Amino acid sequence: MLTTTSTAQNLSTPDQGKLLATSGVSQVEGAGGGGLTPWATITSYGSEDSYGMNAHITQVTTQDYRLQTYGVAVGIADRIELSLTTQKFSGNLAPLDKLVLQQDIAGIKLKISGDLVTDQDNWQPQVAIGAMYKHSQAVKGLEVLGITHVRQLGAKDDSGIDYYLSATKLILDHSLLLNGTLRLSKANQMGLLGFGGDMRNQYQALPEVSAAYLINRKLVAGLEYRHKPQNLAIDNEKAYYDAFLAWFPSKNVSVTLAYARLGDITVFNPRNQRGWYLSLQVGN
Repeated sequence: MLTTTSTAQNLSTPDQGKLLATSGVSQVEGAGGGGLTPWATITSYGSEDSYGMNAHITQVTTQDYRLQTYGVAVGIADRIELSLTTQKFSGNLAPLDKLVLQQDIAGIKLKISGDLVTDQDNWQPQVAIGAMYKHSQAVKGLEVLGITHVRQLGAKDDSGIDYYLSATKLILDHSLLLNGTLRLSKANQMGLLGFGGDMRNQYQALPEVSAAYLINRKLVAGLEYRHKPQNLAIDNEKAYYDAFLAWFPSKNVSVTLAYARLGDITVFNPRNQRGWYLSLQVGN
């Protein structure tokens, strides 16, 4: 198989047996995939006989806000992915210039069928299911308004679970990767503003799509779209979009640069938020 090395390895030794760039990058919630949406790929370059680990740090800066994420992930036997990530969101324009939101995310993904590389003679995609448990911390910077918890902003809870199904197809003859993800979620702004709200408090099926073109073996360009719910009266939440360029100088390092459009964040700064996304991933 192309996804394994010629010599079988024990799971105690990372082998970097997968093709360059086929592990994807670190998604903003910690899962392997694109920048905004998870793919069916399993993070790292460990083959089915091994494992791999990576760490990432990401920053997204718009006109009024900044999002920083950092985390670690491990891929086991090219079938199971585990990740831990922290997101920190802050404002820089009044009246939210003191605002700080933070959440912790624990993720798991399981590949259930197909193979990204070896299924080139058919149209079967690689398919994976996953879940992300998210817990938002206390709201900081709005104490003068008496607000210290996301429930005071209309959210029904400060924790929740996203469930998703991803299908990813790599067409090597055309240097093209296509991904579709269906997410079940109640998260407001990925969970930074809690889960559920004063307008809606039930799971919704939210589509996410990605397309990427392999310019060469080390450089990938693509587009992503992520549908979002509208649960809160204070947050006219919009879909996320980005255009990205990912560079893979080696299997140990990747750098992703994107221009992202994130829509409205809150009614307090009702501008369409857009800006640059930069992510660094290192691993084995």
